[in-house]
Amino acid sequence: MAGHSKWANTKHRKARADAQKGKIFTKLAREITVAAREGGPDLEVNSNLRLAVQKAKDNNMPNDNIQRAIQKGTGNLEGERYEHASYEGYAVGGVAVLLEAMTDNRNRTVAEIRHIFSRHGGSLGESGCVAWMFNRKGYISADISNLDFDEDDLMMLALEAGAEDVDQEDDGTYSITTEVENFEAVKNKLAEEGISIDSSELTMLPTTTVEVTNPDSVRQILSLMEALDDHDDVHDVYANYNIPDELLVKQ
Repeated sequence: MAGHSKWANTKHRKARADAQKGKIFTKLAREITVAAREGGPDLEVNSNLRLAVQKAKDNNMPNDNIQRAIQKGTGNLEGERYEHASYEGYAVGGVAVLLEAMTDNRNRTVAEIRHIFSRHGGSLGESGCVAWMFNRKGYISADISNLDFDEDDLMMLALEAGAEDVDQEDDGTYSITTEVENFEAVKNKLAEEGISIDSSELTMLPTTTVEVTNPDSVRQILSLMEALDDHDDVHDVYANYNIPDELLVKQ
């Protein structure tokens, strides 16, 4: 959990910065387009599209951009054809790395991803080499500091709504994990109670973590994660590292 939440926080801060440059909009549009093509344009019945659109709105993507992306997915507008792809590998120290991408050229993308791994001391692996170390879960970061609400109240509310676990993070916020099928119900229940949701996503959480205490290894791992996240085709990057806070703040 710790490794995921720290990288998730880094990723979310980075995503907000990217949004100012418009780069994140391109990735979000691809995700919406693929979801609309695979499941249709109706948000009520297409949960993947509903989540993609919500993510776009959370990043202040204009509604016109969202609608154009949906129309490209349904074939009402011309556009390049993207497809899902996943890649697995290792960072230094045996840290498992799993990433999800959307590409219009698998050969180009895999060559570029392999080069990024190699340049940062890692290696691209075969399909299935690390995926078994992760489980797909719903992940919600919530803040109750402004409410007449304590941790026990939040725990009871979340668990009754279908959450699996509630943990307090170092910054005072709470991370809530759910099964995929309960994710939206838990998120909606928290919102109904006026609880501030800092971020929410379907993600891949590691079942075990690798402790990383060598400063040089920390730099290599974080530079690999950032380089992968910067790639235009990559939408999500997951890893099972656990880095002490005192080393993270020095980066």
